[in-house]
Amino acid sequence: MRWLLAALCLSFAVTCQASVVITVNGKPVDKNQVLKPAPSSLPVRPGQNIDKVLVIKSARKLELISNGKPVKTYRISLGKQPKGPKVREGDKRTPEGIYWVDWRKKSDKFNLAMHINYPNISDAATARREGLNPGSMIMIHGTPDSEDNPEELFHTLDWTDGCIAMKNHEMREVWNLVPDGTMVEIRP
Repeated sequence: MRWLLAALCLSFAVTCQASVVITVNGKPVDKNQVLKPAPSSLPVRPGQNIDKVLVIKSARKLELISNGKPVKTYRISLGKQPKGPKVREGDKRTPEGIYWVDWRKKSDKFNLAMHINYPNISDAATARREGLNPGSMIMIHGTPDSEDNPEELFHTLDWTDGCIAMKNHEMREVWNLVPDGTMVEIRP
């Protein structure tokens, strides 16, 4: 039954994809900037395809799941207001629910970034009922790293506008292991 729902959601997302304009800060993103995953530089044992990304907000962890079992776990940072699901644009919350990795890009600010298809149908309907803009551009991404703002400053803080952030070397691993179309479950 769960796979039927997942297939229905995926087919809806694919059907609607033609009418979606990807924007960053209100400006359209050049689709040529959207990248395909790099070949994996990490050994993955046979049968260990990553079929789900599980984010547990309360534990600040992201798990890569293969055949129903966690194979790798990472420490993450969340939105500045981590409790509760994302309701509207600008609330600084990380969403909760079932999503999909739908595209990825290199980011000048956040190293690598994998977009999740927030808002899903439920998020959009809730926001519409409340007369709110649900927001968009929720990503799993790396961390700024400069002389003024070293990566280590960010790692134990909840600092994003609603995204899921991780150390850059860990983000490179996730980028290489998680293909587009992978389910992302975000739990409270």
